[in-house]
Amino acid sequence: MSPQTGRTHTWKAHWLARMAGAVLLVVALGLPHGARAVDPPYQPQMERLAEILGSLYMLSPLCRQTEVDWRGQMADLLALDAPDPDRRARIAGAFNQGYEAYARLYRSCTPSARTAIALLLREGEALSRDIHTRFSE
Repeated sequence: MSPQTGRTHTWKAHWLARMAGAVLLVVALGLPHGARAVDPPYQPQMERLAEILGSLYMLSPLCRQTEVDWRGQMADLLALDAPDPDRRARIAGAFNQGYEAYARLYRSCTPSARTAIALLLREGEALSRDIHTRFSE
């Protein structure tokens, strides 16, 4: 991996972590807490973001990219969203599904793993921006 590629991945990882923080803020401030009978409109995006975070949690250490604690980001997201037990299970399940999908395929850092990280960072960045733009007040 070239030094430039490493800086790009580090920058994107930090940006995604900041955007995940923005999503946390939207969730914490924009919506009432407590049990909800109906999923919020951003539920599908939250589940996909959780899946991406789980994938990054699995892949990043393989490629020695440990600047961001993706599991910690997921825990913060759950803590601030305060989902009901069903939603919490689905979001956590999506995180685990993302982790397990890549754990079946990768045991070491390969060019394919680095490409997957870059694609996940890009998708997570776009998804975080979309959630923030569409659902913040």
